[in-house]
Amino acid sequence: MEIEKKFTIKELPENLREFPCIAIEQGYLCTKPVVRIRKANEAYILTYKSKTSLNEKQHGTKISNEVELPLSKDGYYHLREKIDGRLIEKERFCIKLTETLTAELDIFHGYLEGLVFVEVEFESVEQADAFIPPDWFGEDVSLDIRYANHYLSKIDKWEE
Repeated sequence: MEIEKKFTIKELPENLREFPCIAIEQGYLCTKPVVRIRKANEAYILTYKSKTSLNEKQHGTKISNEVELPLSKDGYYHLREKIDGRLIEKERFCIKLTETLTAELDIFHGYLEGLVFVEVEFESVEQADAFIPPDWFGEDVSLDIRYANHYLSKIDKWEE
């Protein structure tokens, strides 16, 4: 299960380039349910996401069942030709917040240039409910569809 919150940011951390960075491109083969392909540096992944019985609105948290399967490089490039929508390109900086929590700061490129947001994944709904974001985090947009990557793959450019 994937339990996450997503936020805009007020400002980029000053020492951003000191954190591990992953170059990501991803596309969607289907959005209901979500079937995504992703290239993360040199790893190739097929992801299936579906809804859970938990109430997202009650918790203000994005909650889904998620299964990830490895893809070969050839398999990834074959499926990339079949995506529905546009290919998303971004850099992901992994910023340790606590012993168990990492902020994944996404800086988008290409047609989404200028879009930046941060996600935090949690081990439980209770942990997500208790989360107090750092000062550099902005508005909680966890349930705002405009910040869902599958939605972003369908638009022509980012407009806030």
